[in-house]
Amino acid sequence: MEKQISIVEAKSKLTKIIHAAQSGISFTITRYGKPVAVLLSFQKYERLKIRQGEFWKRLKSFRQDMEKENIEITDADFSDLRDAV
Repeated sequence: MEKQISIVEAKSKLTKIIHAAQSGISFTITRYGKPVAVLLSFQKYERLKIRQGEFWKRLKSFRQDMEKENIEITDADFSDLRDAV
């Protein structure tokens, strides 16, 4: 579950917000109604960090495989996939 909270409210209720984050609630912190930060549990942060690392690891592997097989992707490969302007 995610909640939205202003910076002012976050300052005054920081301890309660941290306890809520530990129990799984994420908070989008806003300034003048616009999102500026996110507060989430350390567990959720670690999962996101691992996923990010996995992406780059898999992308690197994909690029190495492409190079090994001498496969080159050009704009022409995508010409039929793009919307006409």
